[in-house]
Amino acid sequence: MSEVKSGDTVRIHYTGTLSDGSVFDSSQGSEPLEFVVGSGQIIPGLDVALPGMTVGEEKRVEIAADDAYGPHHAEARQEVSRSEIPADIPLEVGLQLQAKNERGEIMPLTVAEVSEETVVLDANHPLAGKDLAFEIELVAIN
Repeated sequence: MSEVKSGDTVRIHYTGTLSDGSVFDSSQGSEPLEFVVGSGQIIPGLDVALPGMTVGEEKRVEIAADDAYGPHHAEARQEVSRSEIPADIPLEVGLQLQAKNERGEIMPLTVAEVSEETVVLDANHPLAGKDLAFEIELVAIN
């Protein structure tokens, strides 16, 4: 039976949980996730867990924040005047927005705080700074 190696295209089913056990993402009920192992298409901690696995094998992988979505950067949070946000956007904590940076790239932002005068926008990935766990099943090696 062949084992996964870097450069292989694989398909996996997965369920990702936070340290409190709550599920943040899962492929259950949908098509397996397909990607090339070692290509940087998925978080590093999950990428390095796959080599050596065989089709049908299941395992649990615990991933520290630095090998997942990285640390939470305080400087990625910015307070802006509420007047800088279009009036037709119903601001609430957790709302996902998009903005263009100086280079014209689209940047996802999350509303972290809302007051009468200001809004705090967070450019960190929502899972930054969090340790994660994944239950994975190798479905196929292509």
